[in-house]
Amino acid sequence: MGRVRDQSMLRLVCAIAGGVLVSIVTCHLAANAETSELWGQAGESWKSDGRLPDYSYAGYLRGESELPDRPAEANVKDFGAVGDGKTDDTAAFIRAINEARGKVLAIPRGRYLITDILEIRDSSTVLRGEGADQTVIFAPKPLEMIRSNMGATTGGRPTSNYSWSGGIIWAKGQWDKNLLAVATNPARRGESSLTVDKPDAFKIGDEVRLVIQDDSELSLANHLYAGDPGDTAKLKGALETWIARITRIDSEIGRLDFDRQLRTDVRPEWKPTLYAAHSTVEEVGIEQLAFEFPITPYSGHFTELGFNAIAYGNVRNGWIRDVEIRHADSGIFLGGANSTVTGVVWLSGRPRDTSRNSTGHHGITLGGTDLLLSDFDFRTKFIHDITVTRGSAGNVVRAGRGEDLTFDHHKYANHSNLYTNLDAGEATNIFRSGGGAALGRHCGAWTTWWNIRTASPVDFPAGWATEVINLVGIRSEKPSLTDWEGRWFEAVKPAQLVPQDLYKSQLTRRLDANR
Repeated sequence: MGRVRDQSMLRLVCAIAGGVLVSIVTCHLAANAETSELWGQAGESWKSDGRLPDYSYAGYLRGESELPDRPAEANVKDFGAVGDGKTDDTAAFIRAINEARGKVLAIPRGRYLITDILEIRDSSTVLRGEGADQTVIFAPKPLEMIRSNMGATTGGRPTSNYSWSGGIIWAKGQWDKNLLAVATNPARRGESSLTVDKPDAFKIGDEVRLVIQDDSELSLANHLYAGDPGDTAKLKGALETWIARITRIDSEIGRLDFDRQLRTDVRPEWKPTLYAAHSTVEEVGIEQLAFEFPITPYSGHFTELGFNAIAYGNVRNGWIRDVEIRHADSGIFLGGANSTVTGVVWLSGRPRDTSRNSTGHHGITLGGTDLLLSDFDFRTKFIHDITVTRGSAGNVVRAGRGEDLTFDHHKYANHSNLYTNLDAGEATNIFRSGGGAALGRHCGAWTTWWNIRTASPVDFPAGWATEVINLVGIRSEKPSLTDWEGRWFEAVKPAQLVPQDLYKSQLTRRLDANR
C-alpha cells in the first residue's frame, strides 16, 4: 500500500477550500489517503495478468451507456387490469405482456392482485410502474402453490425448488446455440486473443461468448480455485462464460483479438467454444414498482415455498430499477449477462427465524457473468443477502448497505467477483455461506473486497476460500499481509482508501482510454 503523492499540495488546496464542512471532510480524506499496490490511484499499478481482475465490463451494455428511459407505449388498464387490490388482474397482465411484447408497458398507480407467474419471453419488454409507493404487485400465493416444483437439497432433504429459484415475474431467455468456432490453442489469463479453427465466421465488432467446461480431472475447477479447491468429491460441471468484442482478425493464423483480457486460462481439454453473444431475451426492464407478499412467519432454511419477486434466466442487457421488495422468501434471481440491478430496497414485516435472525432465504442471487448490483438497501435480513454460485464471475456489488450483510459464496467454483464501496453493517456473519458438502471451497480465486465499512473488525476468512482473493480497505485488528502468490490482505482504513469505489475507477479508466 502507499500514501497518495504530493501531500503538501493537497493540504494547501484544503486550506484554500476551508470553511465548508464537506470540503474539510474531503480534504482530510485526501490528506490521509492510501492506495493499494494492486491498483494505485487510477490504475497505474494494475497488471492485466495480475491477481486483480478488470471488473469494468459489468452491467448494462458493459457500463458504456446509461439505462434506457423510453416512453410508455401501452397501459395494463387497456387490457382490463383494475388495480383495486381485490380483482384478480393476472389475466389482464398476461394479455398485456403478450400483446404489447417489445413495448414499455405502463402500470399506473394501484394494487394489482397477481396469482400466476408472469413470463416475459420477448426482448425490449419493460414493465414500468409509477413508483414503489404507488404501484404494487401483490402475490398472495407462493410459486409452489401456483406451479408445483418439488425437489431436494444436495443432502437429500425434500424442499421446493423455488427455495432457490423463480419469481412471480420471470423473464426467460436462451443463449444462441449456433457453434461458430473452437479455440484450438491454449491461452493464458490476462491475454486478449484466441486462436480458433474458423476465424472467417466472425467480423470485427462482433460480440462473442466463450464457454469452457471442466474435464474429468477437474482441472478447470482446480484452476478457478488457483490450485486450492478443497474437497471436490461431488463437484461436477465447473464452467466459465466470458463475453468480449472482437477488435482484430488474422485469418492466416486464425487469431481473434478482443477488447478485454481473458478472465481465466483457456485450454483445449476444456472444450473452449465460441458463440454469438446473443440471447432471445435482451433489453428487458422492471422498474418503479413494489412487490408485496403476505406477512407470514418465516419458518427457516429450506421451508420456503416461493414468495419470490423476480427471476431473470439467460437475459442479457436487462435491468431492474427502483423496485421495493416486501416480505419475500427470496427477492431476485438474476441470471445471464450484463444486466444492472439498481435502487432496490428489501424490507419485511415477517417475524424472524430466530436461529439465523432472518426473514427469508436469498435476497439476491447473481448467477451469471458481468452482472451489476448497485445503490441498494437491505432493511431486513436474509440467510443469504447476496449470493454468487455456479457460473458466477465478473459480477460487481457496489454502493449499497445492509443491517448485517452476508456475502454468500455458494461453492461450485464461483470466482472473480467484486464487492466495493459498501456499508455491511454489523458484520457478524459477513462470510457465512451455503452450498452442499464436497463441492469445493466457498469462494474461488481473484474475488475482491474493496472498501467495506463494518461496525466490527473483519479478518481474512482462512480456509473458506482459496488464498488468492483480495481484501483491501477492511476494518481489521490484524496487520496487512500481502503475498503476490498467496494471501492478500491490505488493512487500510476504509475511509482512507483511494479510490473508494474500484468499479467506478476501473470503468472511468477504460472509458477515458477509449475516447
